[in-house]
Amino acid sequence: MNIGIIGLGLMGGSLGLALKKLPKKYTIMGYDHNKQHKKDALKLELIDKLATDFDEIKRCDVIVLTIPVDAIIKTSQTLQDVPSECTIIDFGSSKERIDAGIPPSIRQNFVTAHPMTGTEKFGPSAAIEGLYTDKVMVLCNQEKSGENQKDTALEIFKDIEAKVVFMGAKEHDRHAAFISHMPHAVSYSIANSVMKQEDPTSITALAGGGFKSMSRIAKSSPNMWEDIFRQNKSNLLESIKAFNKEMKLCQTMIENEEWDKLHQWMADANKLHDIL
Repeated sequence: MNIGIIGLGLMGGSLGLALKKLPKKYTIMGYDHNKQHKKDALKLELIDKLATDFDEIKRCDVIVLTIPVDAIIKTSQTLQDVPSECTIIDFGSSKERIDAGIPPSIRQNFVTAHPMTGTEKFGPSAAIEGLYTDKVMVLCNQEKSGENQKDTALEIFKDIEAKVVFMGAKEHDRHAAFISHMPHAVSYSIANSVMKQEDPTSITALAGGGFKSMSRIAKSSPNMWEDIFRQNKSNLLESIKAFNKEMKLCQTMIENEEWDKLHQWMADANKLHDIL
């Protein structure tokens, strides 16, 4: 099976590594606008070969789009002449916009997915083996995909050992705002709060594991996360308002020295890990 991966950063590169573990089954072709990414992907052996042009990618059995949402929508317009049996999988983080932006003529070719995994690093050098192992792969609006395309995608996801979950695009975007997008906004806020102190170096010198864990994802790509925040704006704002409500409640209990209430509030939060 010839797999064409468009976008050779963390997600695309890690997918290449996972599929290259089955060399008798998959041949991995890569495509990226960034010339350095192309060189790095080959050097790091994330792919088997580079596409000489975009038409070569369109002749692949499977095309995987591991690029930002706006780029996925734009690229989908150029894929309208792919063969009817071609499977196109996107890994975009905001599914409603993608679902609405795919040309109707090739909607059955698409399997819209979102792997709930990643790191704060980016580029080909960030690719790691096992990124998708035992991680949730959300498939959205799968009733719009062709049977062959669904079967092909599920086979690939099984081979990379991902856990498949089915969900509507609207539902996905709301959940993603709370469990992924809002936490990134919080991490950026924590980092900026510290950096705006009179002597941030003294504060960071005292930083322990808790601070490093909370601020780690503030190292994520601003280019990528600006896009995500814009694309999922309404759901993100709802999640930020919910977070601010809890922060205000915490502030009020501390101001009023309501220590018993604060203790119970913390204990309620502990219950989250009973379901994770």
